[in-house]
Amino acid sequence: MADEKESRQALGDRAARQLANTTKTPAQLGSTTPRWLVSFLSWTPVESGTYRVNRVKDAAKVEVACGQRDERDLPETFVDFEEHPREHTLSMVSTVLDVHTRVSDLFSSPYDQIREQLRLTTEIVKERQESELINNAEYGLLHQAAKSMRIKTRKGPPTPDDLDELISRVWKEPAFFLAHPRAVAAFGRECTRRGVPPATVSIFGSQFLTWRGLPIVPCDKLHVDGEANPKGPGGKSSILLLRVGEKKRGVTGLFQPGLPGEQTPGLSVRFMGINRKAIGSYLISLYCSAAVLADDALGVLEDVEVGHYHEYH
Repeated sequence: MADEKESRQALGDRAARQLANTTKTPAQLGSTTPRWLVSFLSWTPVESGTYRVNRVKDAAKVEVACGQRDERDLPETFVDFEEHPREHTLSMVSTVLDVHTRVSDLFSSPYDQIREQLRLTTEIVKERQESELINNAEYGLLHQAAKSMRIKTRKGPPTPDDLDELISRVWKEPAFFLAHPRAVAAFGRECTRRGVPPATVSIFGSQFLTWRGLPIVPCDKLHVDGEANPKGPGGKSSILLLRVGEKKRGVTGLFQPGLPGEQTPGLSVRFMGINRKAIGSYLISLYCSAAVLADDALGVLEDVEVGHYHEYH
């Protein structure tokens, strides 16, 4: 040690660093995604947390006349409604965030500890919201799709023919496909093999693959079942095609407007007080649901194999 001190002629890095400021970033949450589904969906505000989807019972029974030139009586008819329409009640994604006042008082520079905790927790809540919009057993899109709107792939991997078949089901003003990123890549490989690489389009400042002019939106909340080992075949997923908006009798997201402590539509943050252990609590609540207004607004391509690769010679 004596020799080391005698040989040093200037202040070392380790000691000098104690007087230097460090540039810091906010906490980075690696699991955050773009949540494109929330951005691409049309959203409808609801009252009292309930949304009723009224439908016509049987339009084929409505009689009309065309090109009648004599004095025969015109048909008499009426449009009947479903007597027990489906009602969607908003679901809540919520949690209570606890922050010790000592931490928020002493360690809030340069980043406010409470604000950062709320930001990160809110991101996780919003990720869960997108997952529920797809997978929830009551209102998730995968569970709301009608049986007549579900088709299977012809050979496993998602081919242009499969997506064309899906378009033939949702042919009334379809808006976008929704697929797991691995399913998007699998479709790209099939297009490359056939020599028809899909075009791209810029939306919200990001690039998306398209097919027949419809963007293919990636979403990792569409699960891949049966993930394979590196030497085996790939897992299977689903690809959705949606028509969106109330005016088009499509798929619409639902939210409650005007919440106390509202931060964004449907999301509120409320301070719950400080307990005797000096811990402050914040209630984070997000209310949402989704409704399919007509059966032909949502189609599902099932059994999409995402791990098939081609060998090119």
